Amino acid sequence: MSFGVIDQLDDQGEIGSDTIILPLNGHPYGELEPQGQAIAAAEVKLLAPVLPSKIIGIGKNYADHAAEMGGDVPAEPLFFLKPNTSVIGPGEAIVLPPQSELVHHEAELAIVIGRFCKDVPRERVPEVILGYTCANDVTARDLQKRDGQWTRAKGFDTFCPLGPWIETDLDTSDLAITAHVGPELRQSGTTQDLIFNVTEIVHYVSSNMTLLPGDVILTGTPAGVGPLVPGDEVEVEIEGIGTLINFVHSERTS
Repeated sequence: MSFGVIDQLDDQGEIGSDTIILPLNGHPYGELEPQGQAIAAAEVKLLAPVLPSKIIGIGKNYADHAAEMGGDVPAEPLFFLKPNTSVIGPGEAIVLPPQSELVHHEAELAIVIGRFCKDVPRERVPEVILGYTCANDVTARDLQKRDGQWTRAKGFDTFCPLGPWIETDLDTSDLAITAHVGPELRQSGTTQDLIFNVTEIVHYVSSNMTLLPGDVILTGTPAGVGPLVPGDEVEVEIEGIGTLINFVHSERTS
């Protein structure tokens, strides 16, 4: 796995015939140092743009989603952990585990931390953020209800698609977020409706645990979550970032 900077996206903000990747010397946490010649994006396979030490999810952070789940809006950010073994990249398969009969998609804006930090003041939150990417907080809804806590339901392998890349220059105050399953629009929201915004989330999470470069915080999902079945194609699109596409397979038939 190596890192690079994507340049010359098309008019839709997607990879086009002129898109190139500038390979980086080392990792992206700090000064970006290109090395070697540019590579045509069509010649490479994009992996998950980050493999975090931990993934922190923020639950019930949109009022409409809290309502559809039958819960109240939390008084302070409600967070949980997903293992880094749940991460997959663009074009990879979400595998439905045999333990669950009801797996849902959850389209989310993901924050990527860029430096070691703890107890970050609100006014300094921008200094610790590398950028943002699209995420799908895949959840075994029946196990979430049965277990009474969320670790198993959100922690299966392949349950955290991330990508297609990290956008390092983005105003997150009002970004459209959508999720399509096949041709069907399932979720349509905006980050303007976040109960706790990016600044509040990073400030709060960092007051409870140390964050490391590459750590990912999922900011919550708008209403419209729904089931996935084998053969589905899931698209999570966030304005200003791009589109994360994954396919759904069944472990029962693998």
